[in-house]
Amino acid sequence: MLKIAIVKSIHPSGIKLLKKNSNFEFEIIENHSKENLIKKLPDFDAISLKTTKLDSEIINNCKKLKMVSRHGVGYDNIDLNSLKLKNITLTITTESNATAVSEHVMFMILNISKGINIYDKIVREGQFLDRNKIDKSFELWNKKILIIGFGRVGRNLINKCLAFGMQAYVYDPFVDKKVIEDFKATKIEDLNKFLKEADYVSIHAPYNKETKNLINLKNMKNMKKNSIII
Repeated sequence: MLKIAIVKSIHPSGIKLLKKNSNFEFEIIENHSKENLIKKLPDFDAISLKTTKLDSEIINNCKKLKMVSRHGVGYDNIDLNSLKLKNITLTITTESNATAVSEHVMFMILNISKGINIYDKIVREGQFLDRNKIDKSFELWNKKILIIGFGRVGRNLINKCLAFGMQAYVYDPFVDKKVIEDFKATKIEDLNKFLKEADYVSIHAPYNKETKNLINLKNMKNMKKNSIII
């Protein structure tokens, strides 16, 4: 019988689904230290995990392993080269969190722009006159937001930005200009040049050799003093 390792517990509905299938058995592993994973995982045919690091040493020690299922979208916590060398399949939950992430980005934009935390603190402490001492909030309307990476999250986010009357711009070398324009946004070819104009920058690109240090000290120095990077 096939065995599945669930590294850190998942939602009860997922556990219930596993229990209904009699073709395999599973075990929840809460201790996700490297030492324990090296000891436990060789017994399993498949692994489901969230953010726990699965490096080459752990993978190479799993002689029966056929599949790794990432409980999320990103997979920078998994050694891809080791999976390829051992012909192990990697799956992700592509649509699972695009809405939640884009909503969280809008929450952060509003929180920072309107000073929600500061005003909340003043009200709770009864210091109502202090509102005149803090920096004024600013509007989102007509502000320029640059979305770096136009995948599921970026496309979900852009509709929310447009609803607030923001000007949307997209930097993604792999997405055609027509696709971006269909979302009522403008495609940016020169990232460093446009960063000088952006009021907000929201990054939704995978972390790899090409994107590492895409935003760095040099181009941040050229940005507006009050611009916001998310």
